[in-house]
Amino acid sequence: MENWTGILQLVMEKKKEKTVTKTVYFQGALKVLRPNYLDNTGQACFFIVNPGGGYVGGDRYRIEVTLEEQAELILTTQSATKVYRTPTAPVLQETEFILKKGSVLEYIPDPLIAYRDARYNQNTVIRMERGSTLVYTDILTPGWSPDGKWFKYEQLRLKNEIYMEDQLIAFDHLNLQPSDSQVEDIGFMENFTHLGSMIVVDVRCTTSFLNQLYEELESQIGDCKIGMSMLHESGFTIRILASSTQQIEELLALCTSFIRREWFSKKPLSLRKY
Repeated sequence: MENWTGILQLVMEKKKEKTVTKTVYFQGALKVLRPNYLDNTGQACFFIVNPGGGYVGGDRYRIEVTLEEQAELILTTQSATKVYRTPTAPVLQETEFILKKGSVLEYIPDPLIAYRDARYNQNTVIRMERGSTLVYTDILTPGWSPDGKWFKYEQLRLKNEIYMEDQLIAFDHLNLQPSDSQVEDIGFMENFTHLGSMIVVDVRCTTSFLNQLYEELESQIGDCKIGMSMLHESGFTIRILASSTQQIEELLALCTSFIRREWFSKKPLSLRKY
């Protein structure tokens, strides 16, 4: 395992109008449950499980997922990812997604919860062929601490690289270190506590589509803050600042539902896990 705490390797392919498992391998503190099919479209849904219940100092995880041509996959987690104290070394999670022509990946994990004195590094590389679709989300949540204060974790660093036909089209590096900065100030969390992100890449991403999506969200934003930006090539990003996980989940669910309806004529996702 080369000192990995957990490894997951998954390859999906399309057969007879249904996405099925071509190969799956997991070892250590990562595994996946048997695929579910949430509707009659043939799109598979996998739940990633960490049997240990949480990440601790020095843990190292590696996830590799490949979608063959026309394969469609929803990938989520069984529960929130909890990062506890990391006195010796930060937790590292490396993920690589390979999306071949015509494939669709909806990666919608539960929130990442960072508790007191937690350090977490996440590196994600996504390699796409033209004609594939990516919907990628993250939610960052500060965990409970004995003194009741927010932002007791030491560092959350998330780096995303997205390549289209081997050309870098998006680089996103988020680094939150509450002890070294005024994390609640303008330009950081701006008196909010929770952060949500979405990255979408598809040839149908246009300014007009993004405006329609904003109109869909506008009445539901409430006291959150939301920013939406077009990528240089066929994509957009969304950032949400809020005061609870539920607010972000609801807004991201509206986004994914709109995309599924407009592009794929599919119903909204139902990923109830409890």
